[in-house]
Amino acid sequence: MCDSVEQIPLTAKVAVIVNPNNPDGRVVGRDVLLNLADRLRERGGFLIVDEAFADPHPETSVAGHCGRDGLIVLKSFGKFFGLAGLRLGFALATPSITNALVQRLGPWAVSGPALAIAAEAFSDAAGRAAFTDRLERRRTLLGDVFAKTGLKEIGGTMLFSLVEHRDAHALYDALCTQRVLVRKFAYAPQWLRFGLPLDENDAETLRQRLAIAIGAIRS
Repeated sequence: MCDSVEQIPLTAKVAVIVNPNNPDGRVVGRDVLLNLADRLRERGGFLIVDEAFADPHPETSVAGHCGRDGLIVLKSFGKFFGLAGLRLGFALATPSITNALVQRLGPWAVSGPALAIAAEAFSDAAGRAAFTDRLERRRTLLGDVFAKTGLKEIGGTMLFSLVEHRDAHALYDALCTQRVLVRKFAYAPQWLRFGLPLDENDAETLRQRLAIAIGAIRS
């Protein structure tokens, strides 16, 4: 997996791009991705675009081009719909690729409840729009928490935020004592990734506990 399109070796036949990226939220433009898919196809390869975080950002998606040779798009229910326990996702590609995937994966059955939930989620356009509206409100609440506590946002998506702090690992430990779990990164010790608060009360609780944690590592 490459951090940018420019890092893909000229001899590579396969590339994986997470778009938007986790955890920094970097987005590779649609035209760039399609051009890269064409280049890889000419070498006998393909591009895999993981769109696990793309559902709130449909303008970034290349799913509508999945009939194109050299392109595989991966989608997931766990992020946008908050259904990580469902363990449900799918691949979009040409018939030749999907047939090869079926042969490789074997008869992995998807449960009836998972299929029912997926069908309902996809058929309810109004419900998806309302869900997006709720995510936008929750994301705004999270940004307000950072503004009030002085944390520096450096990236993210509608589903999470990446912040930078010089003592990020110490802040992580302090937040754990406040029963707030965030994600830290061994390769980027100045980063922390935050999920979304549920509502105004949850955001206020996060603000208070974050303020306590910041105060604790300063003392």
